[in-house]
Amino acid sequence: MTLIGRNTQSTPRNYSKDQSDMAKETNGSTTPRDGVISIIGPGMRVDGDCTTDGTLRVEGHIKGTVRAGKAVVVSKDGVVEGDILTQDAIIGGKVTGTVSAESRLELQATCQIQGEIRARRIKLDEGGQVNGNVRTGEAQQLPSAQKAAQLSAGGGQTPSATTRAGSGQPVKASPGS
Repeated sequence: MTLIGRNTQSTPRNYSKDQSDMAKETNGSTTPRDGVISIIGPGMRVDGDCTTDGTLRVEGHIKGTVRAGKAVVVSKDGVVEGDILTQDAIIGGKVTGTVSAESRLELQATCQIQGEIRARRIKLDEGGQVNGNVRTGEAQQLPSAQKAAQLSAGGGQTPSATTRAGSGQPVKASPGS
């Protein structure tokens, strides 16, 4: 609804002066701020890709590729159905897809990973579950989408293994599952 002849510069009735000033400050900001964390909250579902220059915290459900310039944190109740590409990652929830961390990957005791993992360094807490290929060391070029789909469908030549952290023993190992 448009009001004709009304001064649009005045503070809206529902906003306090502080809220109005804060809105003015953030609306004009065009440069990314360090330390900004984007949150997909509990009960929230995103169907599509998520991209940020900072950090993304997932407490809800994402179906799509997640790209973060700084870090991705998947909480114990968070779910990602798709690839994760970031500098650092902390996974406490469920991920189905490739997790690629250029620097550091922490897999917490509550994590369930189904897919390929690539990171320079990995920390796996006791109880964390990984079913798929794990590659550590220098960052490697990501395969094409076709090759990644082939690997996740079991068509790759590298055998998959399911392990439970802390046991040191494979739970199941098969060359094409």
